[in-house]
Amino acid sequence: MPIVKYPRATEPLWHEWDRKAQKCGLRHMVYAVNGDYYTGEWLDNLKHGKGIQVWTRAGAIYSGDWKFGKRDGYGSYSILDPVTKEYKKVYAGWWKNDMKCGYGVTFYSGVERYEGEWSGGLRSGWGRMYFQDGSIYEGQWLEDRPGGQGMLRLPNENRYEGGWKDGKKHGPGKFFYLDKGQLFEGIWAADIPKCGILIDFGRDEAPAPPQYPIPKV
Repeated sequence: MPIVKYPRATEPLWHEWDRKAQKCGLRHMVYAVNGDYYTGEWLDNLKHGKGIQVWTRAGAIYSGDWKFGKRDGYGSYSILDPVTKEYKKVYAGWWKNDMKCGYGVTFYSGVERYEGEWSGGLRSGWGRMYFQDGSIYEGQWLEDRPGGQGMLRLPNENRYEGGWKDGKKHGPGKFFYLDKGQLFEGIWAADIPKCGILIDFGRDEAPAPPQYPIPKV
């Protein structure tokens, strides 16, 4: 009886290519069609684990944790300085679902920086902001602006302690005029004092007290 040999079914070549294209585990640099590239860990074709993403056109780089294709965990974000041509860190902290979330530090232009909590990419919770003019705000934040209880210290050491709303003084608060040796305590609305009392406070130590003390009622 003659032996009939049937040709072995060959697997289409694209099957092999597809298996090799699946990204899982640690991979070398992977380029996108627009020139961006990523180096790090993958899971089911998604960035997952530790990795570095470079956006060439935007001049930005992220180095840190990923979860199912999104920045999630701890990482830093830097942008390219057009003058020095070096990457300058603008944020270092925690991320969730591709947005700043948790504790982190953001560096703005000049000496301005924020240290504190974030939620959904916005300053929310407790935080401290250092401003360009030397002022410092420390307290609660809500949707990227001071909201709740906080203290603003000015460059001349005068300070406000009290309530805030939409980034403005609002509610009961105290303003210490340490340069004059006075204290105003009252109610504020949209940065404007509406009612309260003004008394001498540390007048003898003040560098520039008024000519006459405030009479007692």
